[in-house]
Amino acid sequence: MLLIKELPTSESLKKFAGHYPDADIVAIWEFVNILRAASDMSDALDKMLAQHNLLQGRWWVLVLLLREENFTSSPSLLAEKAGVTKATMTGFIDGLEHEGLVTRLTDRKDRRKLKIKLTAAGRKKLDEVMPVYYTNVTALMTTLSPQNRQDVVRHMQALGANASILK
Repeated sequence: MLLIKELPTSESLKKFAGHYPDADIVAIWEFVNILRAASDMSDALDKMLAQHNLLQGRWWVLVLLLREENFTSSPSLLAEKAGVTKATMTGFIDGLEHEGLVTRLTDRKDRRKLKIKLTAAGRKKLDEVMPVYYTNVTALMTTLSPQNRQDVVRHMQALGANASILK
């Protein structure tokens, strides 16, 4: 993901408006500020996870497995839940398996069926990371009042539900 570090200035937005007269520069400024905040939070999460030798994608796989009964799921279901391709999920699983955090299990009756299981080492890694994650997220979220947080979530859900407009 490209992290937006420099927001447009009012001068650059006016220039855009002059060049693209249909541009709603206020909406564009608000949009890039939302993207910037999301980028900053994602970057901060990456840095926190890196202290535990994890990347965001692989961490989410561990979290998804933790949610499952018997800590087990199929690669395709994990890919669907994570919103990534099966090939991307295979890469995540390969790295996690290499570190002993997950294991691949084949079905005894149908060897084509594959399941991914969170190992004891994977659960231990989550036990190490999740308290730090929860503490940091709570600290971040307390910068807003409970009502403001609810408003932000509601508004972001509305934007997300209509994101396909960007086609």
